[in-house]
This record gives sequence, structure tokens and C-alpha cells, in this order.
Amino acid sequence: MSALDAALEHALAEQLGARVVRASSLAGGDINAAFELELAGGRRVFMKTNRNAPNGMFRAEARGLRWLAEARAIKLPEVIAVSSDVGPSFLVLELVESAPRRKGFDEELGRSLAALHRATPGSFGLDHANFIGSLPQSNAAHSRWPDFFRSERLEPQLERARREGRATSALERGFERLFARLEALVGPEEAPARLHGDLWGGNLHVDEAGAPCLIDPAAYGGHREMDLAMMRLFGGFSERVFAAYGEAFPLAAGHAERVPLYQLYPLMVHVNLFGGGYASSVERALERYV
Repeated sequence: MSALDAALEHALAEQLGARVVRASSLAGGDINAAFELELAGGRRVFMKTNRNAPNGMFRAEARGLRWLAEARAIKLPEVIAVSSDVGPSFLVLELVESAPRRKGFDEELGRSLAALHRATPGSFGLDHANFIGSLPQSNAAHSRWPDFFRSERLEPQLERARREGRATSALERGFERLFARLEALVGPEEAPARLHGDLWGGNLHVDEAGAPCLIDPAAYGGHREMDLAMMRLFGGFSERVFAAYGEAFPLAAGHAERVPLYQLYPLMVHVNLFGGGYASSVERALERYV
């Protein structure tokens, strides 16, 4: 029997055209509740839901998954159904069943990520706003990366930290000095890359063939070093991944020195989501550039 409430069961049946006969809770989600669903007829799918989801959160995620899949570069779960504006919020995806990593997994991940980044969207930004975690993420288009990075990434998180009383005086001073030098720090001009946007180790899965699969994007067109810096922030990716990436899509000179710069955005997101010691991590990163 399904463990879902009646309103959610009804909404799912309407969207999927089949009744849920079993719902098994899955572990691992920090924000949403996740389930494996078995539908009448035997089909199995993945579903996540959240009673308190911000309006449009799951629709934005569905659009991001489809947008990334357009590159045909790496496995992403197929979007099956997403909730409407009214009623319970949910997203139903292909159920990706994991197998052991196949030989050359890390090198395959590096090459596939390079191919994803090469599939340029043409401008920095995206045609819709979305979310990183539960925080809103503006993707207003810009023709220049420094403008996008400052206006759509760093400044909104800094302003949120101010409102929540989480912006220390050292953090404020650090950003003031950083913004004065940002043009010179961001590196050589590059075409926009198609970014996952939240590429930490927990958003890398292994599919049934043992190949890399990416989930839970905060997608947009941006500088490719953003994804790579995020991958280094919390670990979970071997140096073989980065080496294979660099062979497939060589990075511009000075990229290693820019890693802390491009970690500022996810660190500020963590300041605003979790507080704690993340402000001091931001301060240390800022000290490298001021």
C-alpha cells in the first residue's frame, strides 16, 4: 500500500495516468522527501515532494534537467511529471538504479563534463530563474561574465546575508575590495558554458550501466570554472576526473588560482542556508584576492 497522503496520491495519478500501488521512502535528501513509486502495471519511478517547496521549485528543476540533457553529453534522469501550480508539489523522474562504477568511470566523467560545458547556451544566464538548494537563484542574462557573476551570484547572496544578520564586517569589507578588482580576477574571456550549477559529490550518481549520472541541478550558462571549483569544495572527485577534463577541454592559465574565487558563491549559499562557520570560510577565501 502507498504511504502517501490522499491529495498527493490523487495528483500523481492524474499526472502519471496510473495509480500508485507502493511508495518506499528513500534516504539522502536534505530538503525534500524522496520515494520510489511502483505504479499500477508495474512501472517504477522516482519521486520527490516537499510540503513547503517554494512556488515553482520543482518546475524549475525539471526545466534545468531538460536543458542540460539537450547537450547529450552525460546521463541525467528523464523528467516524467511535475506538479502544477495548485495542490501538492512533486517531481517524478526516471528511477536510476545504481551499479558498480565501470572501468574508467572517472575519466568518462571528466570527458562528459567537458562536453557538457562545450555545449554553450550563447549567453550568461538562463531564460528562467531557479533555485540552489531552497534559495532562489536569479539567472537574468548578461553578455559579460564579470557582470553576471557579481550581479546574479555574489551580490544577491551578500544582500541575503545582510538581511539575516550573517554578514560580518570582515566579510563586508572583503567583498567591497573584491568587487573593485573583479574584472581583473575572473580570468580570460570565454564563451558561456552549460553548467550543472550545484556539482558537489552528492549530486553525482552511478546509473545501471555503471556510468556517471548527474542529478539535482541549479543550471545556468556561466563560467565553466564554477562547476570545477564546486567539485573541489567538498571533495568526492578524484584528480583523474580533472585530468581527463583538462585533456578534453584545456583550462585557461591561472585556473588553479581562481578556485577560491569561484567557491565564493557556494560558500555564500551555505552561509545563508546553514550559517555556522561558513562566514569565516568566505572571509579566508576573500583574503586571497584583496
